[in-house]
This record gives sequence, structure tokens and C-alpha cells, in this order.
Amino acid sequence: MSYEILVGLKVTDDLTYQAYRDAIAPILVKYEGRFCYDFSVDKVLRSENSEDINRVFTLNFPSQARQKSFFSDDAYLAVKAKYFEASVAEAHILAAFNNDD
Repeated sequence: MSYEILVGLKVTDDLTYQAYRDAIAPILVKYEGRFCYDFSVDKVLRSENSEDINRVFTLNFPSQARQKSFFSDDAYLAVKAKYFEASVAEAHILAAFNNDD
């Protein structure tokens, strides 16, 4: 069993966002996390809360505890402050669930 989140973002700077993704890669490995699916979206046809998104992905961890530890890791928070905040205007957790793989 694993824990997975479905995330929607409004990426405003693709190069800086890619630098963020590159910088978090070793931190993600530390917590056994991985991207399962990753989509660039050019048009949202329906949204329940008017989310303005252009990127959708799933992020998988062995457990919810590992996911929480990843997002609270000091190294992750430093990378987030440097790259994510400069490249993403909106971030939405669209769903979170246990996955039986």
C-alpha cells in the first residue's frame, strides 16, 4: 500500500519550476517518493473551485507519514523557497488517497 496525492499547479516560469524539480529529486528519493504521472495541461474544461492550473501530477510515497516528512524537511523547504515560490502562482491538492498499487 502507498499514499498518493493528485496535485494541480499554475506554473508561471517553466525553467525555474524545472530547477525546483531537479533540486527536490534527491530529497524525494530520501523519503521514497516518486512522480507517477505528470501532465502539462493547456485547457481546464471543468473545475469545482475555479483552480487555474496548467500542470497536473501524482506524487506517491510509501505512507502518508513519509509524505508529511518530505514536505516538512528543512532541505525541501529551502528548495521550495528558492524555486517553487518564484515559479508557481497556485498549488492545489486535488485528491489524496491510499493506493493498493
